[in-house]
Amino acid sequence: MIGSVRHRPDAMHDGKNHDTVAELVKQASEQLTDVVRSEMRLAQAEMKEKGKRAGFGGGMFGGAAIMGLLALWSLVFAAIAGVALVLPVWAAALIIGGGLLLVAGVLALAGKKQFGSATPPKPERTIDSVKADVEAIKEGAHR
Repeated sequence: MIGSVRHRPDAMHDGKNHDTVAELVKQASEQLTDVVRSEMRLAQAEMKEKGKRAGFGGGMFGGAAIMGLLALWSLVFAAIAGVALVLPVWAAALIIGGGLLLVAGVLALAGKKQFGSATPPKPERTIDSVKADVEAIKEGAHR
């Protein structure tokens, strides 16, 4: 529509409603503002949802850790008692403790790898949507 106003000097005087360049710029600015606000609301909602899930998951892991510790203590005492039938108690406790430290190290490395794949927490759907909006704006500007 901008092209038709430029090439037809009589367009402003033919009695029809034509948008001026200033009005078109104003409309584009308002639309861009609306798009940015919508994307920000989407990002906020997505991060809120992810935060709730992470919090609930963290609580579940905490409960599992407590129960696991209680079970582990029972198994550790049983293992020490079993090995103490063959070796002195101090040697049995040392062997079982060393094995537990080895398992703890493996679990720590696996946990670090999992956290590395989950970070940084970012609103991926919103980022994709914003990229699509930018592409649409670029295509519209080239027409």
